[in-house]
Amino acid sequence: MAQSANLGFPRLGLKREWKKASEDYWKKKISLDELVQMANELTMRHWQLQMDAGIDYIPCNDFAFYDLMLDTAVLVGAVPERYGDFSTGEIDIDTYFAMARGRQDETTDVIAMEMTKWFDTNYHYIVPEFTRDMQFRLASNHPFNAVIRAREAGVKNPRPVLIGPATFLLLGKAVEENVDFSALLDSLIDVYAEVLNKFGEMGVDWVQMDEPVLVYDLDDEEKQLFEKAYAKLKNGANRPRMMIATYFGSIAHNVELAVSLGEGLHVDLVRAPEQLDTVLDHLADEQVLSLGLVDGRNVWRNNMDNSLVHLKHAAEVVGAERVQVAPSCSLLHSPIDLKEEKKLHPMVKQWMAFGKQKLREVHVLKETLNGQVLHVQQDLVEMRTALAMREASPLVHKPDVQNRLKALTEDMARRSTPFTDRHKKQQAKLSLPMLPTTTIGSFPQTREIRRLRSDLRKGNISTEEYEKKLEEAIIETIRYQEEIGLDVLVHGEFERNDMVEYFGQQLDGYIFTQNGWVQSYGSRGVKPPIIFGDVARKGPMSVRWSKFAKDQTDKPMKGMLTGPVTMLQWSFVRDDQPRHITAEQLALVIRDEVVDLERAGIDVIQIDEPAIREGLPLRKQDWNAYFEWAIRCFRIAASGVQDETQIHTHMCYSEFNDMMEAIAAMDADVISIEASRSRMELLDVFDQSDFVYPNDIGPGVYDIHSPRVPSQDEIAGLLKVALKHVPVERLWVNPDCGLKTRGWEETRPSLENMVAAAKQVRNEV
Repeated sequence: MAQSANLGFPRLGLKREWKKASEDYWKKKISLDELVQMANELTMRHWQLQMDAGIDYIPCNDFAFYDLMLDTAVLVGAVPERYGDFSTGEIDIDTYFAMARGRQDETTDVIAMEMTKWFDTNYHYIVPEFTRDMQFRLASNHPFNAVIRAREAGVKNPRPVLIGPATFLLLGKAVEENVDFSALLDSLIDVYAEVLNKFGEMGVDWVQMDEPVLVYDLDDEEKQLFEKAYAKLKNGANRPRMMIATYFGSIAHNVELAVSLGEGLHVDLVRAPEQLDTVLDHLADEQVLSLGLVDGRNVWRNNMDNSLVHLKHAAEVVGAERVQVAPSCSLLHSPIDLKEEKKLHPMVKQWMAFGKQKLREVHVLKETLNGQVLHVQQDLVEMRTALAMREASPLVHKPDVQNRLKALTEDMARRSTPFTDRHKKQQAKLSLPMLPTTTIGSFPQTREIRRLRSDLRKGNISTEEYEKKLEEAIIETIRYQEEIGLDVLVHGEFERNDMVEYFGQQLDGYIFTQNGWVQSYGSRGVKPPIIFGDVARKGPMSVRWSKFAKDQTDKPMKGMLTGPVTMLQWSFVRDDQPRHITAEQLALVIRDEVVDLERAGIDVIQIDEPAIREGLPLRKQDWNAYFEWAIRCFRIAASGVQDETQIHTHMCYSEFNDMMEAIAAMDADVISIEASRSRMELLDVFDQSDFVYPNDIGPGVYDIHSPRVPSQDEIAGLLKVALKHVPVERLWVNPDCGLKTRGWEETRPSLENMVAAAKQVRNEV
């Protein structure tokens, strides 16, 4: 008989309980015991939910206090020296959080470790740091405690989740020269072997080793890391069986390596159904195959008839007893429970499934394969009815939107003159100084601002009262920016709850949840909008607030928009048409808004694309096709304006070094980009090739994801590093990202130090 499994469950909680507990602990409102109690209550609740769904193999150790990659760094003692000496003993929770967020108090000032995107998701992980002489050791009992707690909760087959050793190394970074990853592996594998041995002593049957880097293009040296690591791990006498979990793409190009690593292999058949036959051809005798058939990254109901074709085929080849049915990846990327959504359009809701419902789909697929169809017949009938309704619904298909796409021309995807000519006209109009200063857009979303939006939704205040209060906040923020000497101002985005949701709420084709939270990083949750149909603008979306702000100052005022690729990436996107078509619809929507902002007198318009790297395919052979449509969509959005209008874009928290030429092809007049945690490492690409970024660039000079306040000297030092790579006439000064999540008590001194540093370097240059 086939069995079912889950790869991971969301951590935030249905009501974001984990977010509140974490932030209360950071603010010293609750104790460590209270924090741990909340974590235990949450994991117990989620284990019970999975047991109720009939899942056979339930994950444990998938809960992290911040991030699983950070958990792994702590597990193996990979703590950078700046956080203290941890050569012995367990690593405490405050050091753990300092690694993620930095720490600044009367006696300590340390920066956080780098953070970047987890493959092509909007989830961020903490990047491990490696040095030449690093020695690993077992420094945490967290995985073993997770097994004990899962059994106490009644889980019969808890399956501990570990980030695999190869993925841990290959997604980390060397922070000094001549770091030999193969040499590091010797020490690292000793720790993994010790962990597996302890699991074996505890009677654990399976352990899940997440090795998603197997979907990448691996060179010979990287493959040898895998071979060396698992050759030693497989020799462990008392260890559990290893389920090697891959996801987010095909492993067909690495299939011989993948099947050699463990007793089980999980593959993602949602993202790469075409790999199944290749995997079946190479599977070893007795090896268990876990089939990721239910989409762990989107919200649409599973077409179980299609899934059963793959499932039955696999069972015919290897036998049902060697098959596990599972989601495509961890449900970390999915909201928890669709039943909690009381306000969704009832028809659209029928087409959807969240985490809890996806577990039911896994169970239905398993039961159907095992011949228990009578138990799940109603599920199958409901699925077929819902999918048929969706395919025919006029809510989804809008002929006027489709006709406008057909009328697109190449001229609509290019500015009328080259950047050098535009730059002269823009400088004449804006009169900006050398090293102009600006921010990325948002200012702190205080409790008062959030309460205003809540009061408006609840009907406690009128629209007029709400708008009056927002105007007061905008004016106060503008006066502050003028006072400290910023050169290009922003209105603060106080009317916006989220940079995608705000615009999506004003578009046809979008729908929104009340509790559809997913984790972005740490305690930060996002509630992605859902694109269910053709996208069209109902009217101007941001002009009212940008125009009001422009009228309050003589300085240049930026209009702030979210770009089409980010609107796509940070939404749950319809799966019934190619993603690039939906992106083109969004590009036309943003183009219309850009033109309206220009007509309203806005001279500087920022079209944020922080997710453009996130959307990059995981294999290089697919990059050019992605760049072609992604860059074209940005240019469609940006190219409807006159030369004098300055177009900015912003990108953050991904590795952009390998796509700078593609970013240049976007032809934004100014790009601001995250660079502070890596101390301008991004700009090294300019020295490693003949490539010169042709337009203006503002590499971020302070990290807004940390509560630290950078000093004037620290920021000036980063600017001087940047000037080694970027001509002074092309360099802007700005933070890494928007200031929405920070408090004013951090924002004010940080921005004042930034402006002072810019003036200092301006005078020196």
